[in-house]
Amino acid sequence: MTTNSTLQSKLGGSHSTIIGGRHGKKLLKIISDHPDVKRIIPSVITVKGKSAPGGKIDIKILRPDSRGNLRALLTHGTSSQEVRIVTNVGMEEEGERIMQELNAMFME
Repeated sequence: MTTNSTLQSKLGGSHSTIIGGRHGKKLLKIISDHPDVKRIIPSVITVKGKSAPGGKIDIKILRPDSRGNLRALLTHGTSSQEVRIVTNVGMEEEGERIMQELNAMFME
């Protein structure tokens, strides 16, 4: 089993590009390993200004919607990409728990 098999099985949507290349995929892989994450859907990439190639890559899990699904913001230099995270919970409170767990994983 490859390290990205969980990510590949949970990755969906019409945007297949993930900013940050290998490092961006590594961050999404961490999310995909969470037992309550059902699907990860990368969205549109936004670029603000010009900068040298590279830069710090970071991800922040944002507040849940009423059904417990989350949004994440993946940033790399001056580029950002919204990522939707579909969970298998059905309540905002459970989404809050998942958001806190995922953000804690990225703080380590």
